[in-house]
Amino acid sequence: MKQRVVGAQNISRMCVVCGVQNDAGLHARFYELEDGTLLGVFTPLDQHQSYPGRLHGGIASTILDETIGRAINIRDHNAWGVTVELSVRFRKPVPLDSEVRAIGRITKDSSRLFEGTGEIVLEDGSVAVEASGRYMKMPIERIADGDFDAEWFVDERHRPDEVEI
Repeated sequence: MKQRVVGAQNISRMCVVCGVQNDAGLHARFYELEDGTLLGVFTPLDQHQSYPGRLHGGIASTILDETIGRAINIRDHNAWGVTVELSVRFRKPVPLDSEVRAIGRITKDSSRLFEGTGEIVLEDGSVAVEASGRYMKMPIERIADGDFDAEWFVDERHRPDEVEI
C-alpha cells in the first residue's frame, strides 16, 4: 500500500539508530506518513547480523523501540520519551540483504506516559517482528547531556513523496 510522506524527522550525529557519523550505526531515516504513522527505514550492514544473512534480534528491537518512541513527535514536536517497557515478538527472520522498514504508531497518550505499537514489515508485506512499548515523557534536559541542539538536526537528504508499506 502506498502512503504519502508528509514529513521527515530530525536525525543526529552519533545516535546508534539515526546518527549519520556513527560508522557502526543504522543511519535510519524516519518519515511521517499521511495516516499518522511513522516509518523508520535503514539498510543493515554485515555488522548488524546474528546468524549469517539474518538481522540480529537486538537490532530489530532497537529499530522498533526508536520508531515507536519517535512516533509521539508527529503529535508533539517537543515530546521526548524514555523507554519504560518494550515487549517484542519475533515471527520471521529479517534478512540482511534488503532495506528494513519499521512502522510505529501511538496508541495511548497521557500527560506523563505514552504507549505505542510497531512492526518490521518484509518486502512481501508480512510482519517479521512486532513490538509494543511504554515511554515516560521527560524534558530533553533531563535525558541528554551537553548541547543537544548541536546533536539534533534536520535530515537534508532527499525525501520521497510516497513510500510503499
